Parts: sequence; structure tokens; C-alpha cells
Amino acid sequence: MCDGTPGRRPGRAGRLRARPGPDARFGARLLATVAATALVSVPFALALVLVEARWPPLARLDRGTAERLHAAALEHPAWVRLLGVLTDVVWDPVTMRLLVAALVVWLLVRGAVRLAAWAAVTATAGGLLGLLVKHAVARARPHLPDPVAHAPGYSFPSGHAMTATTSCAVLLLALLPLVPRRLRPVAWGLAAVSVAGVGYTRVALGVHWVSDVVGGWLLGLAVVTATTLAFEAWRADAGRRRTTPVEGLEPEIRSDGRPEPPVGAPERP
Repeated sequence: MCDGTPGRRPGRAGRLRARPGPDARFGARLLATVAATALVSVPFALALVLVEARWPPLARLDRGTAERLHAAALEHPAWVRLLGVLTDVVWDPVTMRLLVAALVVWLLVRGAVRLAAWAAVTATAGGLLGLLVKHAVARARPHLPDPVAHAPGYSFPSGHAMTATTSCAVLLLALLPLVPRRLRPVAWGLAAVSVAGVGYTRVALGVHWVSDVVGGWLLGLAVVTATTLAFEAWRADAGRRRTTPVEGLEPEIRSDGRPEPPVGAPERP
């Protein structure tokens, strides 16, 4: 028995009890992940409530912005054609998903299996969740006189805006370690312009309300946050240091060898 006799060291069992085990660490990370995801989901939940309640100030913002941009579009047909190319080709969800698919294939060839899984899950979860919310809310698209564009389906949240958010985040966080440090602000700028540009084209063409676009951005951000926190939990369990958005999710992707331990390999304590 350990009766406090001087000179006796605590046994091995006592030392192990003093340090949280893997189950406790996993539970703490899981709670932190859930809390952070819930926190970042609050803005989208608020936007959803306001849309469902048809909050008058938001309705006025939606209607006023749509009418002003629609009037400008009717006066500039060439501008409408350019917006159509951007929204239907350059920033089309199919284009974005093909870029993510190409990234996933490259990561698998590179040996970054878990990063590839993160990219695929983020893009897929974003698409499915956006579609589910669209059908649950069933919000009608804008009906404007002399429309310059048409789009099928429901309006909230904007699928273009959400796909741009998740896809740009995936491409940026996965590839940022390969970008020279001095050029990383340029990469962030391109991603921001793409996400904002998608939103502008959808409202300017009269196929979405402003709140649809904001809802797509917020829901996409919530999805990326949830999957990124899960990926960071794996890094912690594998004994790897935490990263920041400035350096990307997996800085080891720069190495010439395998950036990740093989699937099934024992984790470092």
C-alpha cells in the first residue's frame, strides 16, 4: 500500500492515471470539435430562421438589391453574357467539383490518403447537405420582369455559392503548402474573389436572392470547419503538430516521400 512513507515513488499505475489516456484525449477532441462546429453553424442557423420567418428588413434587402442589379443587367447585355460565362463555365459547380476530383486523384497518387479522403468528404458532404436544405426550405427563386437568366430548383441556399466556398477551401488548404510563402496572399485573394464573384453573378443574373448567397457561404464554411477539425484530430492522434490556415492542412505534402504514414500503421504515442 502507498501510505505516504517518505522515499517511495508512485507506481507505474499511478503515473499512468495522472496522464489522460487516448480515450480521454479523443473524447476531449470530439467535444471541442462539436462545440466549434456548432459555434460556426450559428450564423447559418440565424440566416435560415430569418429567411423562413420572412423578416421584413431582409426581404427588403433581397428585393431592393435584386431590382437594382436586374435594371443594370438589362442596360448592359455584354455584361450579362460575361456573367453567364463566369457562372456557367468558370465557377460552375461541375467545374469546381472536377477540380476537387483531380486534386483527390493527385493526393492519392502522392500517398496523402487521409488528405484525399478529407477533400472528397468535404466536397461530397457540402453538396448533399446543400441539396437537403434546399428541399427542406423550398424557397422560390426571384421572379423578375424580363429575366436575363433562368435556373431550375429551389433558391436557398445557393448551390453555386456553397460549392465555391467548399471547393475553394479544399483546394486552398490542401495545396497551400506547395505555394511559395510570398505568393500565399495571392492564393487567398484568388479564392476570395472566386467565392465573392460567384455570389455576385447569381444575384446580378436574378436567379438568387442575396440571402441565398450568404446562406450558401455560411453553410459551406460550417461544413469545411467540421471536416477540418476532424482532420486536425487525426493529426493530433498521429503525433503531428497543429497547423494553421496560413500554412495549409498538411505541410508534409512538400516532402518527396510519403507525406502520411501508411493506412493501418501504428500511431506515435
